[in-house]
Amino acid sequence: MHVRNRVHVRVRTACAALVVLGLTAGPLAGTALAAPSPTTVVREADGPNRKALCAALAGLPDKDATAALVRVGGTDGSWRGRAGVHDLVSNRKALEHARFRAGSTTKVVTAAVVLSLAADGLIDLDGHVQTYLPGLLSDDFKKPITVRQLLTFTSGLKPGATLGEVNGEGYERRFETLTPEEVVASSVAQGPEFDPGERQQYANIDYTVLGLLIEKVTGDSYEDQAALRVLRPAKMHHTSFPGGPDPRIHGPHNRGYQKLADGRLVDATEWNMSDRWAAGDMISTTADLERLLFALFRGELVPQPLLEKEMFTLPDVPNATMSAGLQRYDAGDGTVLWLKSGARPGYSTGLAATRDLSRTLVYSVNATDAKAVAPNPVVERILRATFGL
Repeated sequence: MHVRNRVHVRVRTACAALVVLGLTAGPLAGTALAAPSPTTVVREADGPNRKALCAALAGLPDKDATAALVRVGGTDGSWRGRAGVHDLVSNRKALEHARFRAGSTTKVVTAAVVLSLAADGLIDLDGHVQTYLPGLLSDDFKKPITVRQLLTFTSGLKPGATLGEVNGEGYERRFETLTPEEVVASSVAQGPEFDPGERQQYANIDYTVLGLLIEKVTGDSYEDQAALRVLRPAKMHHTSFPGGPDPRIHGPHNRGYQKLADGRLVDATEWNMSDRWAAGDMISTTADLERLLFALFRGELVPQPLLEKEMFTLPDVPNATMSAGLQRYDAGDGTVLWLKSGARPGYSTGLAATRDLSRTLVYSVNATDAKAVAPNPVVERILRATFGL
């Protein structure tokens, strides 16, 4: 689909979300999160600490999460775990192969698309946003912003408008739409936060601009390029993008619930993610994200020299922790993890691995406060059990 048509589709389908208003449950007053429910754990091989992993998932649903799906892999064996419920109404067991909102793990795919285009000579990572997307930035941006600075969150762009950020904020607006163009315009109107390359500041805005850049240089939609360059090569057959303002998760999925600031617990499964787009609107499965990890780290999506330079090297700025799409974490004892987490209301997702893929982790936790500042206790237990942290 040509970029020009793509923009029209975003605007034209904005009202479509209103059709599904009746599909989302309202506040779940009186729901007993601690109600007895089946917890199922499936394991394979003997490498990972299955006792610790089983304990990490025990007791779901609870006040922190209603379900969890976990895949641990590596050279010494694999482990699969499932716990909790499909929904708080029927109390049925959580679906093992469920789809979910992958949140900011979308950025790993976006970064891989950009680097694939760079490998093909269609994007110069030292090229300027002002050159590729003339007129996007105002005259307040005196210094050029490079593509690499967008990839590494060192552009200096301020966050753009959203439909709600934390603690379920935005629930009442969950069927409204913000196009990527509107998000970027709201950022640009504020002027720069700092000079490009001066420091690192994690934000969705950099990857929203990268989505527009991908469309501009290819004449194709972001979604089509992501499928062509990442999803299909990695065999991510159950991964998709909402397609503008569609608030639904198509295919089998477990319901997501979000605790609001006023204490209500609401069904957050249907939620328009248009304000996240190339920064965080992907829908996936744990099996597909595991395939992404292996295909990416093995150099099947981005050539190894470029992969090492951009995704496994931090930018030379103070206190940097993010590369192009990944975060570096020193786990101690010489163990370094490369990871990316993501969270949307009702869903907390993460992928992590050692560089040599000797240990990998993908999880989806139906967290009741997925965007909380403090780590979700279930997620924290999973990470500790997997990597011995």
